[in-house]
Amino acid sequence: MNIYVSNLSFNTTDVELNELFAQFGTVSSAKVIMDRESGRSRGFGFVEMSNDDEGKDAMLGLNNKEIEGRVMSVSVAKEREERTGGGGSRGGYSNNRSSGGGGGYSNNRNSGGGGGNRW
Repeated sequence: MNIYVSNLSFNTTDVELNELFAQFGTVSSAKVIMDRESGRSRGFGFVEMSNDDEGKDAMLGLNNKEIEGRVMSVSVAKEREERTGGGGSRGGYSNNRSSGGGGGYSNNRNSGGGGGNRW
């Protein structure tokens, strides 16, 4: 059973998350999600428990429990939706009423901020 844990303390580690859920059964994995740029916790994580009954017990026992001053929310994790790659961005800023958007920045009504003319 895959479990989503939110509102974690920013100091909680993978090991601490594992120990918290191990009170209820066998933990296959426990992962606190970290910010790519700062390397700090994003305040949520995922726990995989090998037995569904133990996972349900953990959810009942830990949901709304205060840990390090924060009340955790524990629920069944939803399947990750398939993400489409890249995709265009309308991007940029333009104060030009006739521009087509696009990238860049312009406050000039004649320049268009990187986008072409719409009309």
